[in-house]
Order: sequence, then C-alpha cells, then structure tokens
Amino acid sequence: MGQFSVSRTVVREAISHLQAAGLVETRHGVGTYVRAREELPTFRIQPEQLATLRDTIALLEFRIAVESEAAAIAATRRTKADLAEMQAALDAFDRSVLQGENAAQADARFHLAIAVATQNPHFMEFMNALGTRAIPRARLNRIADDEATKQSYLQRVQHEHETILSAIRNRDVDGARAAIRTHLSSSRERLKRAEAANSA
Repeated sequence: MGQFSVSRTVVREAISHLQAAGLVETRHGVGTYVRAREELPTFRIQPEQLATLRDTIALLEFRIAVESEAAAIAATRRTKADLAEMQAALDAFDRSVLQGENAAQADARFHLAIAVATQNPHFMEFMNALGTRAIPRARLNRIADDEATKQSYLQRVQHEHETILSAIRNRDVDGARAAIRTHLSSSRERLKRAEAANSA
C-alpha cells in the first residue's frame, strides 16, 4: 500500500486477481504466497482467446460440459466448509450488486468453490485458470444499456446460483447437474442473442 500509494481495497483486488489466475495461494490465518513454478496451472485461457462474443460462447459450451459434472460431484463430496464458502461467495455477490458493481469477482469465487468441493484438483485447476475471465461482465453492455435491466439480469443470475447451491447442499446430484447446466446455458443463449443483434 505504501509503495504504490493505493488503498487496502486495491491490494485485495490485486490479490484476488492473482488467486484467480492461480499465481498465489492464500493460507487462512497465515498469509498469501507466490506459488512455485511447478505448482502453477498448466491449463491457460489467454485474453486473446476471449476477444469476441463467439469466443465467449465457445468457452461457455466447454464450461457447460465440465461444470455440470463438477456440480454433480460436488453434491456428493461437499463439506460444511465448502458450503460455507459457496454461501460467502453468494453473499459477496449480493453486496456487489447493492453497491452497483458487476459482481464478477464474487461470481468467479462461487464457481471456483464448486470446483473445490469436488475434492478433485483438475476441476480446481480449470477454474483457477479461468479466473474472472470466465465471467465476462462486458457482455452486460451488449445485453442492456439501462441500469435497471442490468440489475434485473444480475438478480436472475444470483437466483440461478442459489438454485445450484441448494441442490449441492441437499446432495441432489441430478439437481445440481441440471441447475448449473441451466445457468450456463442461459448465459450462452443471452450471448447468442447479443451476437445476432450485433450482426444484424
């Protein structure tokens, strides 16, 4: 903070970005550490791979396949700590929306928490590699120009998140799989409509 003359919030945001990219690891009650080179995620999505709406739609199709199964597995393996982290992510989402923010960090945090709940490092590596790029909130500007419509969109997204969490909490494997598939498919369809409108 002193070196760059920035606030604590800016430092937290920077650390969140590094965590999302898998470059640092935060150990609760201990601190944040740079990960060793051999620990860094090998799966990477580069910014140029998400340059267009079509690129984002392609990523969503991939995520539907991977995250549907992740949610199903999480429903069987989740711990109380996993559920607490998912709920904390949704609470952070609500706070961001109330403050007029796009809630991308909290959104990515929720999806990462599901991956962690699988207890499978490959799902975690995938979501860590995506980070907030998995939540391209710039698409909101293509979907709606007015603030009220954007707020309505984010509230709908949050309702979908709550449905996913409820299924995972209840160990409803099929319900969790279906809920996250519906959530991501809805995003994909909204983007397809935006793409069609842009090309018209």
